[in-house]
Amino acid sequence: MSKTRITVAKGDGIGPEIMDATLRILEAAGAELEYDYIDIGEKVYLSGNTAGITPESWDTLRKNKIFLKAPITTPQGGGYKSLNVTIRKSLGLFANVRPCKSHAPFIESKHPMMDTVIVRENEEDLYAGIEHRQTTDVYQCLKLVSIPGTRKIIRYAFEYAKVYGRKKVTCMVKDNIMKITDGLYSEVFREIAAEYPEIESELRIIDIGAALLADHPEMFDVVVTLNLYGDIISDIAAQITGSVGLGGSSNIGKGFAMFEAVHGSAPDISGKDMANPSGLLSGAILMLEHLGQLKAAEKISNAWRKTIEEGIHTADIYNQATSKQKVGTKAFADAIIERLGQRPNQFAPVEMNVDRFRPIEVEEYTRPKAEKVLMGSDLFIDDPEISADGLGEKLSALAGPDLKLKMITNRGVKVYPDGLPETFCTDHWRCRFVHKDNPKDVKQMKPVEKGAIPALMSKLLESGVDVVKTENLYYFDGELGFSLGQGE
Repeated sequence: MSKTRITVAKGDGIGPEIMDATLRILEAAGAELEYDYIDIGEKVYLSGNTAGITPESWDTLRKNKIFLKAPITTPQGGGYKSLNVTIRKSLGLFANVRPCKSHAPFIESKHPMMDTVIVRENEEDLYAGIEHRQTTDVYQCLKLVSIPGTRKIIRYAFEYAKVYGRKKVTCMVKDNIMKITDGLYSEVFREIAAEYPEIESELRIIDIGAALLADHPEMFDVVVTLNLYGDIISDIAAQITGSVGLGGSSNIGKGFAMFEAVHGSAPDISGKDMANPSGLLSGAILMLEHLGQLKAAEKISNAWRKTIEEGIHTADIYNQATSKQKVGTKAFADAIIERLGQRPNQFAPVEMNVDRFRPIEVEEYTRPKAEKVLMGSDLFIDDPEISADGLGEKLSALAGPDLKLKMITNRGVKVYPDGLPETFCTDHWRCRFVHKDNPKDVKQMKPVEKGAIPALMSKLLESGVDVVKTENLYYFDGELGFSLGQGE
């Protein structure tokens, strides 16, 4: 087998120690790899590069397409962006896959039968990082969810289940509140699930879903969800297996992939030969599977399990009741290397079927044609002085001949007309303008001329009204493309 050249970053904190240990194990197991090393993270940030990565390193990543990355440190303050998020989005790594499996009784866990995989959307949602301060009181973070992003991640989850012999896929959303964004996930999940009748599928609300995952993880097999939810529940799932420090993850895109530990750089134990390399090693095993180097992946997996069941543990998982020897980073790696070619006695040995594994692919997205009709606009206004009724009367008088003010909300709750005096109001008002002859039934709205909205904005600005943002209201193929106000 010809060697695959990959990009390696040793990272910050404990990163260099656990990467050196991992690479020693890979080499001893006969992994067919060659390395190009790049510097990313804290050192690059502090050199004045706010991205944390140089153009030369981008070139190396794009050339090799496979990236094994140790944890990095993002300096506090200074406006530094998360490099992990930047890499995932820049290279189109849309799927974050985190297997979470218990290793009881040798690593303590209240859930010894847990074997769950979290498939997290990796590019969108609130992690788009688009935030604004709009008024003295109110800050905003935009939640962006796309049809192609949703289709890719849900398709990937079902294909993953098919390839790895998983029996069930659960989608976790909050579509009872966010009916458009999370509602898209529900709709697409049902559509794609119907194409896999051999795989059980279910939808769960994220709050109770997360609670059940923490209490009864054996109920779940593959879980697919949005970016923020996935970030949270994947750490919950990893922790209840016994230690978040054991978890590795893959970040998969079209033609590119990144593999890493799920834990951070732990600078407090850096240089002390204490760190557990298992998380990064788990990521490296996922990388070998991705590359088709299944013999090396199987050999390392079984040697790691043999080491764990013989009670050779690093400090983070050491337990006097089950552990026999406390070792440091280097000695733990040595113990795994000594056991390469051996199989565990009490854990089920890992057996990777070459015929079963295949690259997971998702279909290309074809954008449908949609009829888009302007039905009005929400104008967000900064006014710390006025009351809801006072603002409503003022804006109604300024609406002009073509539009009318339908409602005003404050933090999503309708406060005009007929608001409740108990509703607390900030200085941030959403003011919905629609066609002047609109009926009460929102499904019977009348289109608005495109020029009417900028004309209204000009009139408001001339009158001293501070418009901080606008969001136009559209029908797409006759369906509402916007949410109603609470109480509308």
